[in-house]
Amino acid sequence: MNGFTVVIPARMASSRLPGKPLADIAYGKPMVVRVAEQAARSHASRVIVATDHAEIIAACAAHGVEAVLTRADHPSGTDRLAEVAQQLGLADSDIVVNVQGDEPLIDPALIDTLAELMANSHVPMATVAHPVHSAADMFNPNVVKVVLDHAGRALYFSRAPIPYARDAFAHDTNVLPPDLPVLRHIGMYAYQAGFLTTYTTLSPAPLEVFEALEQLRVLWHGYAIMVARVEQAPPAGVDTPQDSGTGPRVVRRSLNRLKSRDQDGTHLNTTNAR
Repeated sequence: MNGFTVVIPARMASSRLPGKPLADIAYGKPMVVRVAEQAARSHASRVIVATDHAEIIAACAAHGVEAVLTRADHPSGTDRLAEVAQQLGLADSDIVVNVQGDEPLIDPALIDTLAELMANSHVPMATVAHPVHSAADMFNPNVVKVVLDHAGRALYFSRAPIPYARDAFAHDTNVLPPDLPVLRHIGMYAYQAGFLTTYTTLSPAPLEVFEALEQLRVLWHGYAIMVARVEQAPPAGVDTPQDSGTGPRVVRRSLNRLKSRDQDGTHLNTTNAR
């Protein structure tokens, strides 16, 4: 699908890796530029970096990447997206895809999959998940799980092991039952632009605060989130100094694989999760 906008929030003050958007992660380019270039290989009509720091604006300009300056006091990336949508004068029905600024290996096909799901769904928001096959991931609170209804809409997101196989786990928590529909949430979202403004008016939800998952605010207030299912986990992002220091070789190899895949006409194996 064509005609959607990708927005990449980029904050200089990362708690784990200060200055992360400007980290030289591959080919002598700042990480946020690398992310924007990957996103530009999708069918997006526009790719924009949204930042609160002039140095990031300058770095993007030096590499021909469009960037806009936003306020520094946004409580979440979604609030930052809402400001950008207003700055751009987007129509309420326009689609905005939020790509994290620490994902230099983001697959353009994944962005297209999410935008297409958003365009074909009568919901204000959509996201992505992939199957979990490891009990270690199932019980890891840093792996956010999502359970769905019959139509592929999110019922709940949690750091807890959901859905919980009571009888199977009573005997062994080291192995997942083969048919247990465990899905790991991928932190990438698509929105109707008008809903971004609505989101900023919603009060934080108690469950959101306990779980530290801002998407729970949407469910708490009665809005639906559609979930696209992809069979493969996306490449890991860059979140720590160790990631930044060891990442360039991995990034270069992966970028070359993505380019080869595009030349061969190969795409992600994706389905609407049902």
